[in-house]
This record gives sequence, structure tokens and C-alpha cells, in this order.
Amino acid sequence: MTSEQKQTWLWLAVGLALLWMLGPVLAPFVAGAIVAYALNPAVDWLSARRIAKRNLPRSLAVMIVILAVAFAMLALILIVLPVLQKQLPLLQQKVPLFLNRLDLALSPWLERAGLNMRFNVAGLHDLLSQQLEESGDKIWATVLASAKVGGIALLGWLGNLILIPVVLFYLLLDWHGLIARGRRLIPPRWLPRATGFVVEVNGLLAQYLRGQLAVMLTLAIYYSAALAIAGFDVALPVGILTGLLIFIPYLGYGLGLILAVLAALLQFDSFYGLGAVIAIYGFGQVLESFLLTPRLVGEKIGLHPLAVIFALLAFGQVFGFVGILLALPASAIVAVALRRLGTQYTDSSFYRKS
Repeated sequence: MTSEQKQTWLWLAVGLALLWMLGPVLAPFVAGAIVAYALNPAVDWLSARRIAKRNLPRSLAVMIVILAVAFAMLALILIVLPVLQKQLPLLQQKVPLFLNRLDLALSPWLERAGLNMRFNVAGLHDLLSQQLEESGDKIWATVLASAKVGGIALLGWLGNLILIPVVLFYLLLDWHGLIARGRRLIPPRWLPRATGFVVEVNGLLAQYLRGQLAVMLTLAIYYSAALAIAGFDVALPVGILTGLLIFIPYLGYGLGLILAVLAALLQFDSFYGLGAVIAIYGFGQVLESFLLTPRLVGEKIGLHPLAVIFALLAFGQVFGFVGILLALPASAIVAVALRRLGTQYTDSSFYRKS
């Protein structure tokens, strides 16, 4: 190994070590970069519009796009929070009735199977009531306490929340300049190979983002319409939330399912609501897995389920909740790099040598 190669490996090791140690600090910058990549086409389109015989200034286009995204997120929060605030206190009142119905429905089946068992309805009610103490404020306080969120951690979280839009603004404002400066840093002998890699990654991520957005909108419409047809009062907010959170693998679908089950327990006095939720969400999972994702996102982006779970855990460990959101796009980039390394390996003299 030459001295230049040793120096290259040394800098690579130092870079990886810094990336690991500065993971929490880098999280808002990584999140801002990914969001900037997704929003840059919209900024380019707006800045190319002519107003009063002049193109719209890029800074104004950036502000319009960021404000549009912020308003969309605020609208989603305003849809979901009132539902949670109304549903959680009602849940405590409905728990005893649901447990009694469950006991009456299952006890005959257990007796016929030779199992003389009955649910401890009072004990289950007391256990659940402890988790649903009277008001939503206490519930959120319990969640924060159990997550050990102290004052410093909360300030850090709020700081990151404020920092992401700032990073996003400056990245979008100087996006093309940053790309050009990064291109000049690549050695000329590596430029064709690096350009090919970037083009492949760009096509893969563009396919992923466009397809994922189409899947989210389609599922939001499906869940909202299906829950409304089934007679759910909160069909619109629960359906929209379930569809839009699909981009978080497993967690988004699970949260939507939990909200739908809670709505079924609160609204219906029979097991009709639970049956409707099982049917709607079961068919929705089949629709997403076997039709929408393969056709709209494409099998090209697909990763093995074990790879998805590992990516969620690994990126979540390094970057926190932001890492969970970025796990799949980042894994797609890693998959492109590994494919190219595999191709180089199979084309190498070491592999071909008999």
C-alpha cells in the first residue's frame, strides 16, 4: 500500500469517526439536506416563472416553498390534535364496557374448549385507567416523563426544530452553487465514475420520492373513504394521518391502526367497529404491499425486510427520530454504492483469476 493510499484510508477513518460522534449534531443538517433535495425542483420551477417581465427571485421562491410546507404540516397537526384531545378522555369511559363485552364474548368459547377462565375485568380496567388518567395533559406529561425528556433535552429538540428550516433555506438558496463546488472537489480522473453514481442515485431517489408521495396520497384517500363508508365519525383525520404517515415504515401504519381501533372502541357498542378496522386496514396493507408500492415506487428501490429493519434501527440510533425518517432513502444510496462495488469486484482480476 502506497503512502497516498494509507493517507486516504486514514482520512476516511477520521471522517467516519467524526460522523459517528457528531451524529446528533448533524441530524438537522442531514434532514435539511434531504428535504432541500426533495423541494429543489419546486424552487427551480417557481424561480423560472416570470412576473412583470422578470424571473421570480430565488430567495422569494424558497420562502414560498418553505411556507407552503410549513402550512401543510400545521394543517395536519390541527387536524390530528383535536381528535386526540377529544378521544383520549372518552376512552377511559368506554374501557369497562368494552372489557365486559370481550369477557362475555370469549368466555363461552373458552368454556367449550375446557378452559375455565374469565377475564379480570376490574384489574384490566384499573391497569388501563392508570395509563389514561382523566386528561390529555396528564397523558402527555406521563409520556414525556417515561421518555426521560429533561429540560436540556427538550431545549436541544426545540433547537433542532428551529435549525432545520434555517438550514433548509440556505441550502435551497445556494443549491446549484453547492453542487458545482462539490463537483470541483472531485479529482478529474474520478469524475466520470462519480457522475454516473450521482446520476443513478438521483434517478433512484427521484423515483422513490415521487412514488412515495403518490402512495401516501392514494392511501390517504382510500383510508378516509373506507372509514367514512364504514360509518366512522373521525374517518377524515384518521384516514389522512394513516396515509401520510406511511412513509415511516411499520410505525406509520401501526399508529394509524391504533387510532382507528380507539375510534372503533369509542364509537360502536358492538364488535362491528373492530371488524371494520381489521378489514379496512388488512386490505390497505395488501393494496400497499402488492399493488401501489411495486407499481408507483418500483421494485428497484425495494430492500429486503431485514435490511429495512436494520436500517431503521441503525439510523435511529445515530440520528434519532430524524434518522428513522431518512433510513430508507439513505439505504437506497448505500444499495447503489454496494451494487457498484459488487460489479467492480466481479470485474476485477482477483475474482476472474482462475
